[in-house]
Amino acid sequence: MLFNLLYPLSDEFGIFNLFRYLTFRTGGAVLTALLVSFVFGQPLIDWLRSKQRAGQPIRDDGPESHILTKQGTPTMGGFLILLGLGIGTLLWADLRNGYVWSVLLVTLGFGAIGFADDYLKVSQHATRGLPGKLKLVLEIIIAVAAAAWIVRLTADPLATGLAVPFFKDVLVNFGILFIPLAVFVMVGSSNSVNLTDGLDGLAIVPVMIAAATFALIAYLTGNKVFADYLQIHFVQGAGELTVFLGALIGAGLGFLWFNAPPAMVFMGDTGSLAMGGALGSTAVVTKHELVLAIVGGLFVLETVSVIVQVVSFKLTGKRVFRMAPLHHHFEQKGWAEPTIVIRFWIIALILALFGLATLKLR
Repeated sequence: MLFNLLYPLSDEFGIFNLFRYLTFRTGGAVLTALLVSFVFGQPLIDWLRSKQRAGQPIRDDGPESHILTKQGTPTMGGFLILLGLGIGTLLWADLRNGYVWSVLLVTLGFGAIGFADDYLKVSQHATRGLPGKLKLVLEIIIAVAAAAWIVRLTADPLATGLAVPFFKDVLVNFGILFIPLAVFVMVGSSNSVNLTDGLDGLAIVPVMIAAATFALIAYLTGNKVFADYLQIHFVQGAGELTVFLGALIGAGLGFLWFNAPPAMVFMGDTGSLAMGGALGSTAVVTKHELVLAIVGGLFVLETVSVIVQVVSFKLTGKRVFRMAPLHHHFEQKGWAEPTIVIRFWIIALILALFGLATLKLR
């Protein structure tokens, strides 16, 4: 909004020329989202605590220590992330850019689904909220709408093409099947982050690492000079997502202030589904869907651990892991929660660096 209001005045007031630079507006989005989180964080937590007397319901089949250490902690803290992200994006992004709105559609839409799920859990004092199939159907509807919008905004042949990392000229044209592929990326990313959100600070830092990685990818992809130099596909307008991802980083940092062990609030599905959807839709816009599987490899590992556990138990009656998702397996082995969280952060950072390497290794 500030770009749309102030940049046209740059001929009369030279200082407003700063708004043409993505780096300046991204910095503004980071600081704005961070400030919003700091200002509204404690009042929101106090309000959630007053409404959720018992806090987030704790699973009986989860680690026993959680019943003692996490009982009474309020959930739905993801609303704080969405608040900072939304205000930061709307203030600093170019609101004429369709990619910004399509990614916001997925982020806020998935956040609304998560909010409904969290609300049912705390109001019914149960660990089950929305039925799983209903959640999936709602996510698919939103993702289909966003994917179709993104395809319409993107020039051919990129609109329905899948870029392959490490190969500069390879673009697999999926045609109409690209929309189901994009939906799979968005919904899969969303639920992978949701599965990872099980320990204090575990999900938010890898999300910020992935967001920072994709902020750089979006900036390079949306700049023809850099895209040509790196021999990656140029997507006109994709650079504006750098501002959105900057706001996500700022909102995430602000949330981490309150979510650091011991957590004062949990993000709940409100935050995890939204942030996963944000990463997935950004990957679709920037044509780096496969790179997301590398950068977000930690989320992939958590998801695969659940799939392997379920399949193994149904086929053989035996469990591969002591408990799934993967972070609970290490809890059951006796690892301290901070040890698991920090080591998973390190893994997320290493995978992000490897994902960035795909930009040059072609």
